[in-house]
Amino acid sequence: MEIALGLLIPFIGTTLGSGMVFFLKDNLKSAIQKILLGFASGVMIAASVWSLIIPSIELAEEQGVLPWLPAAVGFILGIVFLLILDTLTPHLHLDKEKPEGIKSNLKKTTMLVLAVTLHNIPEGMAVGVVLASAISGNTTITIASALVLSIGIAIQNFPEGAIISMPLKAENVSKGKAFLYGTLSGIVEPISAIITILLTNIVVPILPYLLAFAAGAMIYVVVEELIPESQAGDHSNIGTIGVAIGFVLMMILDVALG
Repeated sequence: MEIALGLLIPFIGTTLGSGMVFFLKDNLKSAIQKILLGFASGVMIAASVWSLIIPSIELAEEQGVLPWLPAAVGFILGIVFLLILDTLTPHLHLDKEKPEGIKSNLKKTTMLVLAVTLHNIPEGMAVGVVLASAISGNTTITIASALVLSIGIAIQNFPEGAIISMPLKAENVSKGKAFLYGTLSGIVEPISAIITILLTNIVVPILPYLLAFAAGAMIYVVVEELIPESQAGDHSNIGTIGVAIGFVLMMILDVALG
């Protein structure tokens, strides 16, 4: 039950955020988008450090491996993995007119959803690898700390869901379809989490590498996409405040409850 809950909580956060399309009349104001993007960045940075990199180092010590080696190798591989996905997948960011990735004939709305889906893959991996670590019975990560990570990601998924569904409505997409697209962008999280759990159950010794891999993938999203979008245009300090709030909240959740 706890495992299923850990898998579903982040997806529920995305779904609830996407549902805001039914309650808000206008598109989110630029300032609100900036602080929400900053908030999501702060949560992901804190989760990468406290929920992934530190446990990776501690788990490597338990296994008698150089503590920094799995963290360093995994982190770099996570960055490279998302760089490849970002380069190959056709997607479009909210504030851009020119799509990224390989050329395609996909609709603008589809590419907007793919952009958010790319963000959600490393989050699902992070939840999956932490749950797998808890299932394996090591003392570094508990089910409680895995659930804390799921809750933290769900909190930042809520604004992400709204940020994707509201602009879709502004593109003359019906509220129902905007909600569906926003929700579908989050379905990749439990899927990637389940795949990660299956992989880690096969080869337990690679857990420290996978923890850091997920951290690298998440940091790539933060540095490449979220922070630049939160800093674009005027009043960039609003995005910075959002980063601080998200970071502190996730840190408190992880330390106090994990």
